[in-house]
Amino acid sequence: MPDYHDDLRLAHVLADAADAQTMDRFKALDLKVETKPDMTPVSEADKAAEELIRSSLKRTRPRDAILGEEYGVEGTGPRRWVIDPIDGTKNYVRGVPVWATLISLMEAGEGGYQPVVGVVSAPALGRRWWAAKGGGAYTGRSLTSATRLQVSKVSRLADASFAYSSLTGWEERGRLGGFLDLTRSVWRTRAYGDFWPYMMVAEGAVDICAEPELSLWDMAATSIVVTEAGGSFTGLDGRPGPHSGDAAASNGLLHDELLGHLSQR
Repeated sequence: MPDYHDDLRLAHVLADAADAQTMDRFKALDLKVETKPDMTPVSEADKAAEELIRSSLKRTRPRDAILGEEYGVEGTGPRRWVIDPIDGTKNYVRGVPVWATLISLMEAGEGGYQPVVGVVSAPALGRRWWAAKGGGAYTGRSLTSATRLQVSKVSRLADASFAYSSLTGWEERGRLGGFLDLTRSVWRTRAYGDFWPYMMVAEGAVDICAEPELSLWDMAATSIVVTEAGGSFTGLDGRPGPHSGDAAASNGLLHDELLGHLSQR
């Protein structure tokens, strides 16, 4: 098993720098926000954070490729850093503290690039989560001050807590019926949204979560945190990993039932 400790340490350094920059502009009255061609917002803080991370990676890992939400892919090779500078931009621009910088290292392997390191840093919440392949998943303030993560042991859907982002995406994809059946079958539902439900699955605070439309940079870091905490992370098609364009995450015990409901039209 390769040792990813140096890469994980670097990801924390990158997250520290990004946190300082994004927090400096959080709730700023003069924050500049634009609308991208896909009609989603992007702030000056998104762009600045990604530029900062890219600049640091070019110095410290010049042979690695970089894929980011705002500036696309740069470079080639078997290792690729995947960056979402602010996951939850709509929250960020409205002053809601639920947003995070997502940083992942992916390596080429069977079935394409797979995450081997992931850091999810939510400075406005004062929280950070991370994982490295084969090394487990953790939460805390630093590598030396951390608690290991473990998914829940809830084995009945009727006892499960289900987190999601919104209803409209499920309706647009013709999956609202199955989604609503799932909400009627579980103990509790909450629409936390963005990165947070996946981290709560990893912590064991939530048992299942899903989203109908996502990009690789939304999932690369969160997927390895969930799986290294003992959970399952797949697309709605059941394919493991962050490559399906949508996501279902669970403690593993409830995964088949979760996918069964969400496959209904």
